[in-house]
Amino acid sequence: MQISNSLLGAGLSAYQGAQQRVDQAASTIAATSLPTVDSSQALTEISEQLIELKLGEHNAALGARLIRSADEVLGTLIDTQA
Repeated sequence: MQISNSLLGAGLSAYQGAQQRVDQAASTIAATSLPTVDSSQALTEISEQLIELKLGEHNAALGARLIRSADEVLGTLIDTQA
């Protein structure tokens, strides 16, 4: 059971971290003014935040896979005990 709990905890932690990353990137994008022809800094900021959004998406998928694995391990342990 300890293995399942640590796996579940890691999955939840990864998913929550990803959610925070996505929230922060989306907030920054929303606060950034639209780039003008002369301003490449705003375009760079938006590009960096879009990358952060994609990283958050991948981290959330990883967390979901960890949670799914913990669920499968727990199910196997329960089936073995029954």
